[in-house]
This record gives sequence, C-alpha cells and structure tokens, in this order.
Amino acid sequence: MVELLDYFRSSASFRVRIVLNLKEIEHQLTAISLLDGDQQSADYKAINPAGLVPTLMTEKGKLSQSLAIIEYLDELYPHAPLLPNDGWQRAQIRSLALQICCDIHPLNNLRVLKYLNQQLQVSDEQKTEWYQHWLATGFEALEAELQNGDSLFSYSDNPNLLDVCLIPQVFNALRYQFDMSPYPTLLRIYQHGITLKPIKDALPD
Repeated sequence: MVELLDYFRSSASFRVRIVLNLKEIEHQLTAISLLDGDQQSADYKAINPAGLVPTLMTEKGKLSQSLAIIEYLDELYPHAPLLPNDGWQRAQIRSLALQICCDIHPLNNLRVLKYLNQQLQVSDEQKTEWYQHWLATGFEALEAELQNGDSLFSYSDNPNLLDVCLIPQVFNALRYQFDMSPYPTLLRIYQHGITLKPIKDALPD
C-alpha cells in the first residue's frame, strides 16, 4: 500500500487522488494541513524539504511533485492508462497538462495568495482580480485548444493526464465563483468527470 501525504483542497493532491482511484491502487491518505502550517513543520520538511504537498510514500521511498507521481503510477499500474500509445498525442496531452500545472496553478496556489495578502498587503479584491486574471488567461488558451472535440473528455471518452489536471483546476475556479460560461468545453469535461465514482470520490468536499 502507498501513502499519500496531502491536503484535501490542494489541486495537486486532488490530481493524485484521482489517479489512485482510477487505477484502483490501495492507498492511505494522511492529512497535511496547509492552513495550520503542517507543511512547514520540521517533521514534514524532513520528508519533503520543499514544504509542499503532495508527497507519495512508497516501498522505494518518497516522491514529490504531482506530475512525477502521476506518471510513475501510470507506468507502474498500466490499468486505465493516462497517456495514449501514439507519441505525438502523448506530447500534446503533456503540453496542455503542463499549461495547467506550470502556467496557471503556481500563480494561484495558497502560498502565493497568502503572500499577496500578508507580505504585499494587497486587498481581498485585488487578490481576487489576480486569481481570476491568471485563470482567464490560461482557460482561454485551453478552451481554444479543446473546443472542437466531441469526446466526453479532452481526447477520448476516457480521462487522461490532461483531464486529471483540468478537473481540479475547474473545481477551484468554481469554488472562487469564477465565471466558466466563456469556457463551455472545459466546464463540460469537468461536469462529466465528477459523475464518475473514482473522480467523485477524490473531490475535496
């Protein structure tokens, strides 16, 4: 059994929980509260010096960064593959997944929002404007890439790496009352995804 050190509202942790469920991997969840500062404790930083979640604990050792964890699990457990056999399509899916994980999420995660509030003393209104600006910039590009598809998920009727990254990002957008009407394809993928039990069971709420 693997152990996932995670925080329930962390979108990076959410991604990994989806994959663990899709692949039916026996696992244990251990909460690391980002609000209570557990990630900065000496005990946790001895495991993950970056002080971030998630961290996957395996018989081989520890592994951090959600995309590295997900690709490791995808290689180790071939059931419900997250990447197709075609090399070009794998590259396209990775490219769009990285747009979420590298261009949208890091600008809007909890530690950045707390820094804006506490160190830079921006107002809540300015923080919301920041959050929604980077969501809109990223979602506009993703919608343009995916809007001509007719499959249930981004590239097929089964979830792939991109969908695993997209669904938590849309969940967060809706939680912050972001208007998803300009992004119907992204919203459709999310709404279908959360009807599936493995994804529904990974939801923060």
